[in-house]
Amino acid sequence: MSARCFRSLGIDPVTGRGAFVDARPGGVLEELADVHALKAAAVLVTVVGAVLEGGRSSDTELASFVPSLHAALEECVGIMAADREG
Repeated sequence: MSARCFRSLGIDPVTGRGAFVDARPGGVLEELADVHALKAAAVLVTVVGAVLEGGRSSDTELASFVPSLHAALEECVGIMAADREG
């Protein structure tokens, strides 16, 4: 059984609620969750990059990105580790 339990598939456009799955390793839902995680990380990189290029953010404003960046990095590392195991 995978250490990662519930994985996000994004936001339901109708209800606005998050969609989460308990994905089986190597299954279709895990693949969809991986794609969503990588797309979300790419968007986060773009946003943080734009903020850094602007050069006008305070340390406090920049620090607000740390939890999101950590979560995205942790999920991406988990995806890479699962790929190596499989």
